[in-house]
Amino acid sequence: MSRTGWLAAVMAMALGAPPAWAAAGAALATVQVQGSAAGGNAVSLDAVVEAERQTTLSAQVAGAIVALNVKAGDSVKAGQPLVRIDARAASQNAAASAAQVDAARAALKVAATEYQRQQLLFQKQYISQSALDRARAQYESAQAQVQAQQAQARAAQAESGFFVLSAPYDGVVSDVPVTLGDMAMPGRALLTLHDPSALRVTAAVPQTVLAALADSRDIRFELPGYAAAPGRLQPARVQVLPVVDAATHTGQVRLALPAGLKGVVPGMFARVWLPAAAAGAGAPGAERLYLPASAVVRRAEMTGVYVLNAQGRPLLRQVRLGPVQGERVEILSGVGKGDTVALDPQAAARAP
Repeated sequence: MSRTGWLAAVMAMALGAPPAWAAAGAALATVQVQGSAAGGNAVSLDAVVEAERQTTLSAQVAGAIVALNVKAGDSVKAGQPLVRIDARAASQNAAASAAQVDAARAALKVAATEYQRQQLLFQKQYISQSALDRARAQYESAQAQVQAQQAQARAAQAESGFFVLSAPYDGVVSDVPVTLGDMAMPGRALLTLHDPSALRVTAAVPQTVLAALADSRDIRFELPGYAAAPGRLQPARVQVLPVVDAATHTGQVRLALPAGLKGVVPGMFARVWLPAAAAGAGAPGAERLYLPASAVVRRAEMTGVYVLNAQGRPLLRQVRLGPVQGERVEILSGVGKGDTVALDPQAAARAP
């Protein structure tokens, strides 16, 4: 500012005229921070749609994938083969075990015949007791050998079944992270499927609110962007898990989706609405502060509003936002009830 302009401003102030920035600030559209009782409004929590039954099928044996019968999005039936791993070596091991069982049975047959013969000779006193005992020991050893070979054959047969992965229930394939020819290793995930007939909405609830959810009849949820069922819906049932996470101090609330909702898939964003009594359970008598969402300005990682000071000058103040309710947003910190806030952040920023 030039010396002449500065002198003019000083003279204007001496005469009682407001400075130029004050006049601009007075022209700003403003609103006062409003408060309402914490228990007077329902509170919303971010949630997600999950499948009650979701399974990741993993390999139990090593081998190349020689058949991949499904892709993501396919519907499958219980028992349907999904993935087949090269089982030629396992088949040979099973055949070898079966042959060893046959050999052990043949040896048992010979030992049984010899034992019977020794018993007849012992009755006629042609052999001693020790010779009979040796024949009986060989017979019992052959019996044990047959049992051992049979157990090995069953184990080899069971292992050969690990090379084919089948659907455990009727469902939809969610993800197939492998392709034909990939090497399957024990523990490696081959595909994921879920049951689309049993979905739920899961939300993390602060521990201060959990105790107020004993009566869950007023809990609602909504699926933003889901045109088939706009608005808040009533869940089929509500389950509050009796466990609180030690790191976040939150518990889980699960809302079963009612039947008839088509097109809902796991991973969709949802919102859970708690009743007014639960919303105010954490801070009895406290007030919640609200501002129009249009008054909030976002710059990089900073969120703030322009608050008018005692001289009517707009100053940017950082705030922390809560849930959005229609055209207004809750202010968790940064302003107090009765503060005057500029409705147009861009106009406030241009004020000198």
